[in-house]
Amino acid sequence: MARVVKVFRTLRNHWKKTTFAVCVLSYGSHWLYGKHCDNVLRREACLVAREFGRQQIAPQEALRKATVILNPAACNYEGQAKKLMELMEQTDMLIVAGGDGTLQEVITGLLRRPDQDKLSNIPIGFIPLGSHNSLSPSLHLLSDNKVKDITSATLSILKGDTVPLDVLQIKGEKEQPVFALMGLRWGAFRDVAATISKYWYLGPLKTNAAHWFRTLREWPLVREVSVSYSAPSLRPPDLPAQKAPRPNLLYRIARRLKNYWYPPVEEPPKVEEPEEWKEQQLSTIELLVQTHNKNPVERRVNDSLMICAEPDDFTVGEFITVGTKKEEDPTVFTKASTKLEAGACRLQLPEGAGGFYNIDNEEYEAMPVEIRLLPRKLRFFISAERRQQLLSQMQ
Repeated sequence: MARVVKVFRTLRNHWKKTTFAVCVLSYGSHWLYGKHCDNVLRREACLVAREFGRQQIAPQEALRKATVILNPAACNYEGQAKKLMELMEQTDMLIVAGGDGTLQEVITGLLRRPDQDKLSNIPIGFIPLGSHNSLSPSLHLLSDNKVKDITSATLSILKGDTVPLDVLQIKGEKEQPVFALMGLRWGAFRDVAATISKYWYLGPLKTNAAHWFRTLREWPLVREVSVSYSAPSLRPPDLPAQKAPRPNLLYRIARRLKNYWYPPVEEPPKVEEPEEWKEQQLSTIELLVQTHNKNPVERRVNDSLMICAEPDDFTVGEFITVGTKKEEDPTVFTKASTKLEAGACRLQLPEGAGGFYNIDNEEYEAMPVEIRLLPRKLRFFISAERRQQLLSQMQ
């Protein structure tokens, strides 16, 4: 008992060292426990993946080839993913491991190829490894654990469930087109978001501080833009997941004889009507042109993109409040915002407007552009759990 009393007396007499030791031990224990949990998640994922690896391959069944594009931050130069897509040979599956920048480079390189109509049918798997992973919530269940997100995305590729996604084709006057899965963002909130990291020393107040400091330098932060847009097109019915079984031999012979004796009358080619464009002048703090890929399983009447513009009458307090919400989710817009549904649009900026676009969280110089929707252009792997969750949100 005396020894115990002596130990407690020593701890009390050296309370500063005791407090420091307790903090270090607590942090170390928490870190070790986190590593242990991550190893458990990896082990469980490996056990599930092993069952797929044990499946038998038929003698005449061809092996499937997968092409993996790893985050090019570890490569030699920016844009290498696009170059790799130009050199890619025939593959059965494409796996992108990285963030928004990697994914955008890959789909841009893929859809710039001459044979993009054929390659766009290849299923794509996305493993979120970047600092920004905007598409990941549309495809996978997210958690606070990075390892769990990665293993969940990897297993969804093995399970093979896919969903079609729309793509935006964004083309300037002289540049080659850039392709995006989420959208194009332009305005004051985007500009402030690019500077928030500079105020890291303010901790949780850095977002509010960045917006407030921006208003001190310039106010109001209103942008003028001319938007021309065409009407959306009706969405055709979803194609069946599997091909219909081939008819029997007698039915095929009878059909050929019928076509021989009574050949079908060829319909005259349909004359495509010219697109009807409408123009609208917008005065806004923020403009966003986005796809519907936030919920890719939602059944829609039209194939369309959304043009959202915030009003131009924000107070400083409202600017800071709304900006804080947009930092968490840039697709959130106020009730007073203007929303247009379109099949394609053109953005004409005033001379000297300058600034930058965010295209899938990648920075591009702002210029007049034409944005077209490519409906259901690419197929991505999606987890069955996330699909069910998105379907339940629609009910």
